[in-house]
Amino acid sequence: MVMIFEGLVYALAPSLLERMLEILRQMPEMAVRQIGALVVVGGLICVWVAFQIGL
Repeated sequence: MVMIFEGLVYALAPSLLERMLEILRQMPEMAVRQIGALVVVGGLICVWVAFQIGL
């Protein structure tokens, strides 16, 4: 699933991806780590909800 999403980003909006990476390079490392942690928590919540509703 992740590979499909990433492939779509590269195929449909490569310039957007490059701009996002440039923004990440300019951010402090701690902010990038916090964003990463929030994404992980959000993903875990999505998986938990999917299991709860029987998907």
